[in-house]
Amino acid sequence: MADLHDRWVMERRHEHYYKLAKKLNYRSRASFKLIQIDNRFGIFKPGDSVVDLGACPGGWLQVAKERTWPGGRIIGVDLRYIRPLEGVETIIGDITEDSTMLELLERFGGKADVVLSDMAPNITGHYSMDHARSMELCTYAMDVCDRILKKEGKLVMKAFMGDMFYPLQKKLEKRFQSVRVHSPDASRPTSSEVYVICRGFHAKVGIDLREPKVEEKEPEFRAKGGYI
Repeated sequence: MADLHDRWVMERRHEHYYKLAKKLNYRSRASFKLIQIDNRFGIFKPGDSVVDLGACPGGWLQVAKERTWPGGRIIGVDLRYIRPLEGVETIIGDITEDSTMLELLERFGGKADVVLSDMAPNITGHYSMDHARSMELCTYAMDVCDRILKKEGKLVMKAFMGDMFYPLQKKLEKRFQSVRVHSPDASRPTSSEVYVICRGFHAKVGIDLREPKVEEKEPEFRAKGGYI
C-alpha cells in the first residue's frame, strides 16, 4: 500500500510541474528545478553571463534570462537545435568535441559568471553504464568551468548518484569554496539525479589544462534531431 501511495504522490507531483510549465509558458518542467535552486542558493544576479550545457529545449535558458535581467548574457549549448529565444544565443555542438570548446572559449574566455549543466546520458536501463556516462558528462562540465568561469563563479550541475560520484565531488571541492549536493522538490522522488551546487570558483589554481585542438578541416559533427 505504501508503494502505491508513493507512486501516486510522485505522479501527482510530476503532473503538477508539467501543467505549471505549460501554464507559465516554460519549455520544460525542469525550469522549476532551476527556479528552486536559485531561490535557495542565490545563483544568479542581474547582468550575469551564463552558459547552459545541454540546454535543449530551453527551459533553463528562460529562467537564466529572467533572473539575470537586465544586462545578462545567456548562451545555450546542445546537440539539438533549440527554438530561438529572444535575447539568448545558442551553439549547436557537442561539448565533448574540441570545436565546441573552442567556440565557447572565443565567446566567453574566462568571463562567465555561471555554468549550468543539465546534461544527462541517453538512458540504457543499465544503471552502472548510465551512472558512468553521467560522470563523464560532469567531467566535461567541470572542464568548461576550468576554461571559461570567472574567479568566484558558480556551477549548477546534474549528476546521477553512485560510487563514482564521490571522486568527482572531491575534484569539485578542489576547485570551489563550497560544494553542496541538493535535490529540488521538482525532481522526481524516485530519481537518482541530484544537483551539485558549487560556489566560489578558485579559477584554475593548481589545475593543468589540456589545450583544445584546432582542427584544420571542418568538423564532421552535424546537429542531431530537429526543433523541440
